[in-house]
Amino acid sequence: MRLVLIIAIVTFLGCEQKKRTIKGDTAYQRQQNADFKDASKSPLKAKDLKNFEGLNFFKQDSTYVVTAKLERTPNTEWFKMKTTTDRVSEERIYGILSFDLKGNTYNLNIYQGKETMTQEGLEDYLFLPFLDETNGLETYGGGRYIDAKIPSGDHMIIDFNKAYNPYCAYNEAFSCPIVPRENYLKTRIEAGVKSFKKN
Repeated sequence: MRLVLIIAIVTFLGCEQKKRTIKGDTAYQRQQNADFKDASKSPLKAKDLKNFEGLNFFKQDSTYVVTAKLERTPNTEWFKMKTTTDRVSEERIYGILSFDLKGNTYNLNIYQGKETMTQEGLEDYLFLPFLDETNGLETYGGGRYIDAKIPSGDHMIIDFNKAYNPYCAYNEAFSCPIVPRENYLKTRIEAGVKSFKKN
């Protein structure tokens, strides 16, 4: 009887451990998957959340961690960035990032939100949306985002391994900023999250 009880406990604990396993090769990927599994945080529809096992990421690649020179543009005007719904987001170009990647130099505008900068804890938040040549193939057709903070100096680290999809890639009920065309990178960014296959 005791042996049966021990086997039952071990089996139960094994199942619980398997159930709680969060997929991901890096701490960032595991955190993303944990947030997507959490119904209180997840952008997934109920039918997609039910069978969710983990997001699909490119393999972590240090090549896509770059140091960018930041040219601040303090006199830029606020403009209404279009979204996937009727909502508009008031943004301004905070600065222009210049960086080298695989032997070529690229530029991206980085944005600051008028509403975001008034929110507690987000005063130094910057928004880096971009398009690249994987969109519509391995990655979401509408481009991807990277979160950033205002640096103290004139350089920033951009980690494309942390590029993520807008929530509307998972659920059209969300309103997502549309990536400005000037933030198109004429190269393949094989880093970060890939496109999501809905159920």
